[in-house]
Amino acid sequence: MECIIREWRIEDADDLSKILNNRNILNNLRDGIPYPYTKKDAEEFITAMLAADKTKTFAFAITADDRVVGSIGIFRCDNIHFRTAEMGYYIGEPYWGNGIGTSAVMQICSYVLDKTDIIRIFAEPFAYNKASCRVLEKAGFQFEGVLRNNAVKDGKVLDMHMYSLIRQPE
Repeated sequence: MECIIREWRIEDADDLSKILNNRNILNNLRDGIPYPYTKKDAEEFITAMLAADKTKTFAFAITADDRVVGSIGIFRCDNIHFRTAEMGYYIGEPYWGNGIGTSAVMQICSYVLDKTDIIRIFAEPFAYNKASCRVLEKAGFQFEGVLRNNAVKDGKVLDMHMYSLIRQPE
């Protein structure tokens, strides 16, 4: 299944709200996303991404067959880490296992590394999220280590994994 990342459109709100109304997805994401996730929540998210500073926020819809099937973003850090950025993403459950995540990660990383001065992109999936770890590995990210007791999700203290992709010297 071919996937394309593209800028968000407000009319993507219906598809986005359906994708995020799923505990299996939310269990793998940071807290702060409402449940149930409404069309209004999706519209607010899309509006915020479209209004974000384009030098710091690189947020895209993941599409397949011109339907939104997920979301991906790279967010520049600040201070001494201004050339480092964190990546996050999710794919709707009906689309898991089709290579969409790997393709989307490769597309956004190529875009950011080609068009910005960012030298390091990192991601921190929960250690139990083996599928996300595999996506990162297939996209060329290196496993850097375990961040022990790094998060509390649903009352559980969890480890996270640190992965990074480094700009190759020219």
